[in-house]
Amino acid sequence: MKKISILAIFLSIFLYGQSQTVMTQRIEKKRGAIVEMETNYGKVRFLLYEETPMHKENFIKLVESEFYNGLLFHRVIKKFMIQGGDPKSREAKPGQILGEGSLDYTIPPEFNPELFHKRGALCAARWGDDVNPKKESSSCQFYIVQGRVFSNEELDRMEANGVGKFSPEQRKVYTTIGGAPHLDGNYTVFGEVIEGMDVVDKICMARCDKHDRPERDVVIIKMKLIE
Repeated sequence: MKKISILAIFLSIFLYGQSQTVMTQRIEKKRGAIVEMETNYGKVRFLLYEETPMHKENFIKLVESEFYNGLLFHRVIKKFMIQGGDPKSREAKPGQILGEGSLDYTIPPEFNPELFHKRGALCAARWGDDVNPKKESSSCQFYIVQGRVFSNEELDRMEANGVGKFSPEQRKVYTTIGGAPHLDGNYTVFGEVIEGMDVVDKICMARCDKHDRPERDVVIIKMKLIE
């Protein structure tokens, strides 16, 4: 048992180090605004990408207007993602079904093969293809990827099923750090978590009802632009 415990600790340290290296490389490679989000579970900081200017500017506008303050993460799925930004979630009653709220506009997609659904990705939610064939983003709802690690065989099957071709960088990340590869090319990735991924993981452990809403509200206390 002692050997297994030591091995588990070594693997945890190794994977954490890889995760931090990937995030550091991304920060060095990508430049953009930084937003801090305070929740009742802790604080998270996002880097907003310059490569997705419409989404970046819209998110900053909503942050600076204090739009997100008091809203909930209304949809939480372990090993997948946490979703928030529904304006109807402010002071929502317990058990109230959420996720339909939005503002009166959408944002054109800003797909970029270099910006994909790795662990920690900040992405725009949207309506389904049946009513939104252009894959335009919600004006305000967003999600953060927790995801899981995938094998190359699983990625091969996704490619065979028409998800698209994964680059060597994507494969490296999805098979070590993890993410949600099946969403690539369908939802705009416009930022990433640079601090506080442990808070996202904690939120993902929340007990939820049958509609994936946490039984204990996960509240966005406030967001602010810090640089």
